[in-house]
Amino acid sequence: MDRQPEGVVRRPEDSVAEAQALLDAGKPFHAHEVFEDAWKSGPEEERGLWRGLAQLAVGLTHAARGNVTGGVRLLRRGAGAVEEWAVVVGRPLPYGMDLAGVVTWARELAAEVEREAAAVDAVARAPRLSGRTVGG
Repeated sequence: MDRQPEGVVRRPEDSVAEAQALLDAGKPFHAHEVFEDAWKSGPEEERGLWRGLAQLAVGLTHAARGNVTGGVRLLRRGAGAVEEWAVVVGRPLPYGMDLAGVVTWARELAAEVEREAAAVDAVARAPRLSGRTVGG
């Protein structure tokens, strides 16, 4: 599987759009690499958000590969990190992302993966990063 180039500095909006396209294409690990670039190159105060999103993408990667324990653990860890950004009242949604929806998606997927103990379809279960609809 080809990897994304590492260390690419993108505008945050471009990171979101590129990661969404990769998630929609069933390439959550590649989306993780986009989020990781944003985490490493972005402002210090946003690193927790991007790191949490990267964890969610890796969680989906593990879940799609049938690694139940790793998938559940990373989906829940990432949801906790992203939730810290989602719950601040009055803070605008960063870069148009529906973080509350992403957290709900991650927790529901983690519960499903834990319950079913089977690999999931990464395309069918890809999250919607923006808007009010979440994949799956």
